Amino acid sequence: EQEEYLHQAIKRLSEREQQILQLYYKEELQLKEIAYIYDISVPRVSQIHGKTLLKLREYIQEAMQEEDL
Repeated sequence: EQEEYLHQAIKRLSEREQQILQLYYKEELQLKEIAYIYDISVPRVSQIHGKTLLKLREYIQEAMQEEDL
């Protein structure tokens, strides 16, 4: 059930956010490698990653609350 919430939450992210998560967690690239791919700074990649994780938590909490109603 939690996995389904996660899949649905990921679908709500922008394509860029999804790709960064893919590169970081599935491809296991370092932030500096992702920064090189996107031609942005490492702190910017870190910022996007952090904000994306917050969005995921928010989306999952929303889905869980809606199911409780």
